[in-house]
Amino acid sequence: MLKMPLKIRVLTISLTSALALLLMLCLGAQNLNSRHTLNLGKVTTAPLPSGFIIGVSIIMGVISGGSAAAVLIPPRR
Repeated sequence: MLKMPLKIRVLTISLTSALALLLMLCLGAQNLNSRHTLNLGKVTTAPLPSGFIIGVSIIMGVISGGSAAAVLIPPRR
């Protein structure tokens, strides 16, 4: 079995799970009817379902939390 460092393993698991969540979110958000736009300064986004917007924020939290956990793992001695 391939011996990967713990930091890389945590980061890989985090990114893989976020990608799987994004895939399920994109498949599930296709048939939603109520759509909202986001105002990002001078730019507005395309009309998106509110569940998709919330899901993307959760996925970004999974990625940032996994990255922070990977960085904070102490090195082996």
